[in-house]
Amino acid sequence: MIAFHVDTVNSLIEVNESALIQLVYTSNLTVKGRFNTSVFNEVEGHARTYNKQQGITGILCYGNGQFLQCIEGRKAEILRLQQRIFSDKRHKNTKVLLVKAIDKRNFSDWRMRLLFLERWLWSPATKQQATQLSPFLPFSPRSWTPEQTQHFLQTMQAFENTPHIKATGMTYNALGNMFRHMAAPHQAFLVVQGILAVLLLIALLLLFY
Repeated sequence: MIAFHVDTVNSLIEVNESALIQLVYTSNLTVKGRFNTSVFNEVEGHARTYNKQQGITGILCYGNGQFLQCIEGRKAEILRLQQRIFSDKRHKNTKVLLVKAIDKRNFSDWRMRLLFLERWLWSPATKQQATQLSPFLPFSPRSWTPEQTQHFLQTMQAFENTPHIKATGMTYNALGNMFRHMAAPHQAFLVVQGILAVLLLIALLLLFY
């Protein structure tokens, strides 16, 4: 059994089996997933079907290579779904941000909306509506406190429209993220190599002309 799942079970051990539970976790999309734009449709479609059958509601967000999902339902169903989610190989580095008993659902929409929090891919209408999301961007929920997580969920409750995104844009964003992560640790090396390349080019031009 996965460690984080054990931690969740232990934290809810005194909670009544019939209680409504809210669980929020974050994870990272795998490298393979970054180049597979259909992964988002697969995740969203599966979530809608399974969650409706199991009485699960919530919201799924993606941005900056990271997922954040809030799921709400009865204790047994939440624990069962968490184990399924944490075993999914399409993401990694799962971390529970918040888990608690709730009096009522914050997200009652059975569709389990998938929201993309990539500002540069949004439509103008979405950008106009999403000014309240600025404190949460760039999207990096792994470092959030429970209070920040709760604030984010409250903000998302008032979000009316799904942010617009194109599959091609997601692919370009994946490539950009990959380049950024590869280049960042070697910036000094790349700068030196770039200067040497320019000097070599100048030397060759002077030699032949």
